[in-house]
Amino acid sequence: MSTMFVEQGMMMDTTIGSFTIPAASLSTFDVISVIFWVPVYDRILVPIARKFTNQGRGFTELQRIGISLFLSILCMLAATLVEIKRLDIAASLGYNTPLKFFYGQSPDAMRSLCSTLSLQTNSLGNNLSSFILTVVTSITTSGGQPGWIPDNLIRARLRDRQFTSCLLNLQFIFQP
Repeated sequence: MSTMFVEQGMMMDTTIGSFTIPAASLSTFDVISVIFWVPVYDRILVPIARKFTNQGRGFTELQRIGISLFLSILCMLAATLVEIKRLDIAASLGYNTPLKFFYGQSPDAMRSLCSTLSLQTNSLGNNLSSFILTVVTSITTSGGQPGWIPDNLIRARLRDRQFTSCLLNLQFIFQP
């Protein structure tokens, strides 16, 4: 899920004035919102709820579950509306996904086959990525070394893995 969040962030305009927020750091807004809203809940909402519910904690556990479900429904509705708007903008700019391209450009009799091929290229890409990751991990951990992608990401050498991926992707640019 966080990978999708980063990919969405990469498509966004994350500039505020002259400052650009990196896509990978957008997930920190989740943490910041929790840091902000927990004291608001504890200091403002709970005392108000105590007056109405006569509960020491403001709300019962069941009420908290119900409120959180209601809020999650509102959040998903907002996300749906934003996604609809995003897709409208993308369509007006002429952005097409490979699946949409295959489906729209193929003859009627081949649409199913072309859609399948599009999804299979994604699958093949994911499997190839897993294979490359396994090979890189195997090679870089030989001799007791921590490797490029150890369990502790502080010691990781992700830049080397990313550079290798960059080199592998360059082959597609220079193909005849």
